[in-house]
Amino acid sequence: MSFLFGRARTRPAVDLPKQAREHLTKLEGPNGSVKAEELARVLNQMKFILQGTQANVGSEADSSPEQIYQLVTGLIEEDLLYLLAVNLWRLPFESRKDTQVIFSYVFRFRPPTGSPKSDPLALSYVVNNRPQVLLELCRGYEHKESATPAGSVLREVLKSEAAAAIILYDDNEESGSSNKGINLIDRDRRQSGDGVFWRFFDWIDKSSFEVAADAFTTFRELLTKHKELVPRYLSVNFDLFFDKYNNILVQSNSYVTKRQSIKLLGEILLDRSNYSVMTAYVDRGEHLKICMNLLRDDRKMVQYEGFHVFKVFVANPHKSIAVQKILLMNREKLLTFLSHFLEDRTDDEQFIDEREFLIKQIRNMPPSPVPPQRHGMSGGT
Repeated sequence: MSFLFGRARTRPAVDLPKQAREHLTKLEGPNGSVKAEELARVLNQMKFILQGTQANVGSEADSSPEQIYQLVTGLIEEDLLYLLAVNLWRLPFESRKDTQVIFSYVFRFRPPTGSPKSDPLALSYVVNNRPQVLLELCRGYEHKESATPAGSVLREVLKSEAAAAIILYDDNEESGSSNKGINLIDRDRRQSGDGVFWRFFDWIDKSSFEVAADAFTTFRELLTKHKELVPRYLSVNFDLFFDKYNNILVQSNSYVTKRQSIKLLGEILLDRSNYSVMTAYVDRGEHLKICMNLLRDDRKMVQYEGFHVFKVFVANPHKSIAVQKILLMNREKLLTFLSHFLEDRTDDEQFIDEREFLIKQIRNMPPSPVPPQRHGMSGGT
């Protein structure tokens, strides 16, 4: 008898993805509210199975590894991961929470017989065959209802370099876009700027505070997690990336966005893995002008974060002609300005030392520009 009951408990795991798909496709129909309730029950049951328990009437029983495997493969076969990502914003609050848990467990699941070092089953399938799942999760930022659950799933999945590459290299139907799978990406082709990654700039700058904050957290994770993927991406797409970064984020009307973006810029430039990106950035005279304007901002924390970018220009021993000209043209003003810059930070010894170092560097510059011995990837003139 226990054997028969065991078989009875395994059947729902096989059927649940198909049931969920049917309910999802009818959410916009005349019985949408009823279908939403039925979908909520199915999603809740999926969540319990993936968590290791199966909710029955009046009790809970442990779900088996076989049930979990059947459920994960069913989610893949029914294309339910994609449908859930597309419709996440339409779901009721509790269903969105359950869907977030489902994604989290599914993207971590490895079959019991699989190697601990192998990629999780569903994640491997998505990056190779259905990258649109990740792209639609990013588009969760289009709606305030789906921003938080989608962002939470994205940040967890971005631990995978392949997942990060899918998002970075999406370029719609362009040749070499990630929408055909991880193995068909052309990493040396410049992006058009129409892919999902480039939408983050507007999501951060133009969304409500909650959506913008979550989008920025994911954006930061994308740009700081993978030390080989990102420097190469930024090198190839240098002009497009920093044009958007400087004009949309660094000069945002939102104080929080502006401050966070300047701080992240400093982190990117000072990361050793981004050395070639840093040298290219500080070669540009127009970048220095933007940075010098930040030093004169009305808000002290913007000034402070801007200082940490400014110091990279001044400390660079191979300054471009363009950068030297700007510093020399403004030398006396800069020396006077820096000597009184953020004077109230009396307890910040590192800042005081760095400020004095920059004053010394500017004061000791030769009277006219000297051709640098080394040019960055994209030297200024």
